[in-house]
Amino acid sequence: MDDSIRNDSLELEVNDFGPIVHAKIDLRPLTVFVGPSNTGKSYLATLIYALHRFFCDASWYDRGLRDRDRNFPHFWHSRLSGKDVYDVAKWAEQTLVDSTGSSIARDDSLSQSIIDILGSVFGAQGDHIENEIGRCFGTESTKLLIRKGNRNNARIVLKKPLADDSEPFFHELTLKPKRTAFQTSIPRGVRLRINADENRHWIQILQRMADKLSKPYREGAALSLPALPMLKQIIDIALPQLVGPFHRPAFYLPADRTGVMHSHQVVVGALVQSATTAGIRRPVNTPMLSGVLADFLQQLIQLEPQSNRRTGSGRNLCTQIEEAILGGSVQVENPQGVNYPHFTYRPIGWKEPLPLKNASSMVSELAPVVLYLRDVVELGETLIIEEPESHLHPAMQVEFTRQLAALVQAGVRVIITTHSEWVLEELANIVRRSELSQSRRKDITHGEFALRREQVGAWLFKPKRRPKGSVVKKIRLDDSGLFPSEFDEVARTLHNDWADISSRIGEAE
Repeated sequence: MDDSIRNDSLELEVNDFGPIVHAKIDLRPLTVFVGPSNTGKSYLATLIYALHRFFCDASWYDRGLRDRDRNFPHFWHSRLSGKDVYDVAKWAEQTLVDSTGSSIARDDSLSQSIIDILGSVFGAQGDHIENEIGRCFGTESTKLLIRKGNRNNARIVLKKPLADDSEPFFHELTLKPKRTAFQTSIPRGVRLRINADENRHWIQILQRMADKLSKPYREGAALSLPALPMLKQIIDIALPQLVGPFHRPAFYLPADRTGVMHSHQVVVGALVQSATTAGIRRPVNTPMLSGVLADFLQQLIQLEPQSNRRTGSGRNLCTQIEEAILGGSVQVENPQGVNYPHFTYRPIGWKEPLPLKNASSMVSELAPVVLYLRDVVELGETLIIEEPESHLHPAMQVEFTRQLAALVQAGVRVIITTHSEWVLEELANIVRRSELSQSRRKDITHGEFALRREQVGAWLFKPKRRPKGSVVKKIRLDDSGLFPSEFDEVARTLHNDWADISSRIGEAE
């Protein structure tokens, strides 16, 4: 089997989840969801966010440290034997560098026994991934996320293709009314590797652990706590090969960012007051915040003024948006005596800033994008933006689409949901520009904004009557060089209505 694994390729298949009957997409550096309202665009974006949250959060690896009697949780006992740990230790002892780092083994691929262990460890995480999905959607039971229809379960499959197009890795989650099933399949014979150059420090730690663990273990020996950090570290190293970009964080900017930016102090204040008066006054049935919104509020609260001094790509990217669209800068301030961020906007040439709530809705809408790029999002991570065109004039929608392309060019992965034909038309131009050589692009307008076809994926959510719900289809550039999104049908209907009205007016005269 080919040793190389396509780390940048990932496929997601969803069946009977929310309003979605079926969706099969491959996530690109820039992924676009388009279609009518209430067809599941936000559902799929939120699901992707929840999967990022689960796979990049290491807390489920070592829950055994907090389990009863500080032993391994049940799934470690039931799935790992003393021989498993012995195999891991012997592999580390024989394969990895010595404790001084002076030598590196020729074969740094994981043994089949360790790959089998990884599959069983992942397969035991059904409850944890289900809880994260429920939290992100703000529902107490994931059975409410199952599409109403003939079937009574939802199926979510994440596939990681291999370079030689053989059987991929896949993680499959099935949501059912009474229980959840989760399994990970790693093809036999695949070679997961530990990059010795990138992980030299951790390899040395693993090797020292192996020295201590390999001698006392034998087949049938009891499992003990010292094996946990070694297994955890192996999972950390192998994770990018198993789930691709999902091993990095994602950040979600929900719709109605303007309202949240203007009211977040009131919302958080009310939540704090409710928490501090618990048990004093009669409880009130307060709606549960979705995890998406709760995370957004928390990240806003944690922004600090000193973060504005960040340098590098993130700083440059947010500055481009400020200069090209906002015509001013967005800042975070902490007024004296107030341990809480205060957001301001200072137009170019102004000495004093405005409170953000007094700025235009366009500024408030884009302020979170600027702040996240400046302080939160790192290259290689994913930024999910709902309806980036909100409160933007068509010309600014086009300009912001170019800035999204610049984010992708810099190494930030982007997912958007949109209803804007302007966004899709400029996106088509961005892809078509990549078909020109750099020398020919220099003389055309905005030639610096170009993404290859394989970097961009557009997906149309189409409603269906039978079965009731929506299906998701890939949109390809047509012969005219545009993404056919069915927006033109609305334009044709409007034109036909105009022609009918004009004809009747002419007849009346």
